[in-house]
Amino acid sequence: MELKALQQRVDEWIKTYGVRYFSELTNMAVLTEEVGELARVIARKYGDQSFKEGEKCNLAEEMADVLWVLVCLANQTGIDLTEAIEASFAKKTARDKDRHRNNEKLK
Repeated sequence: MELKALQQRVDEWIKTYGVRYFSELTNMAVLTEEVGELARVIARKYGDQSFKEGEKCNLAEEMADVLWVLVCLANQTGIDLTEAIEASFAKKTARDKDRHRNNEKLK
């Protein structure tokens, strides 16, 4: 699915089932919460913690939740994520085109 289609699909879902978007501030708090849930799963799967009884390794679900809220924030603030990610690629390429290749720590 293209980013534009994802943004449109989330918008349609919000308008059909969600009544309206939460405020930007609420969605920022929700995004923080979702990132924390993703961090918890990663800490248990790849880190030193173990899953609690009844917890599941729902890495994909948590990543999707983070993406969902990020798309909501983009929609309600008028950000075209396709344009934003293209600009990010250009910025990173100009800034880092040799940086990582020359980093001895990465070899």
